[in-house]
Amino acid sequence: MKTMSKYLTIAMLAFLLIGLSSCKNENKTQEEITTDKKDEVAMATPAEVETAKGYSIDDEATDFKLKDVDGDMVSLSDYPDAKGFIVIFTCNTCPFAVASEERMVALDQEFKGKGYPVIAINPNNPEVQPDDTYELMQEKAKEAGFTFPYLYDESQTIYAKYGATKTPHVYLLNKENDKNIVKYIGAIDDNVRNADAVKDRFLANAINELLAGKEITVKETKAIGCTVKQ
Repeated sequence: MKTMSKYLTIAMLAFLLIGLSSCKNENKTQEEITTDKKDEVAMATPAEVETAKGYSIDDEATDFKLKDVDGDMVSLSDYPDAKGFIVIFTCNTCPFAVASEERMVALDQEFKGKGYPVIAINPNNPEVQPDDTYELMQEKAKEAGFTFPYLYDESQTIYAKYGATKTPHVYLLNKENDKNIVKYIGAIDDNVRNADAVKDRFLANAINELLAGKEITVKETKAIGCTVKQ
């Protein structure tokens, strides 16, 4: 009996040691997984971080090449004499975008001759929003009398790089040492629903301040519109 009891005690101790060893290994595995996740975050490149958050004021906006409704490829570099650009992410059907169409045309007429043309970009995925196809963009540009390029962000990479989340969403760029620098982000004005009720023209004010060589008073406002359809 003593011998059997002795072997039983040894067996129980061995079982406990194996169990402890297993728990230790399991904890180590979880620790390694956590470390791997931290490494993934730490290894994100500056470009990936920029793309995730979009541009901020005084960031340099990179150029792009997107298809216009007439079939031409358009880049910011196509405007060597421009002082800057009014880049507006918009679409065919969002009520806020539709309500802003006449204002976009008016902005182009007001500021293109002063060096700040409008460049409109449709960021929506037509598989999610069927009324935002390239063909319907062509119809929209004609019906709305667009006097500016209306470009198709087919790969949905440009709006993401800018950080646009709404239609419409405005980015005012200013040329500085051959770089396009972001100077204003947000809404066209303080009443996207009703142009007749506008009291503060945020975008126009910012451009006029740049033209006067002044610091922009209001650099960021909240863009109000429909969410970009991904």
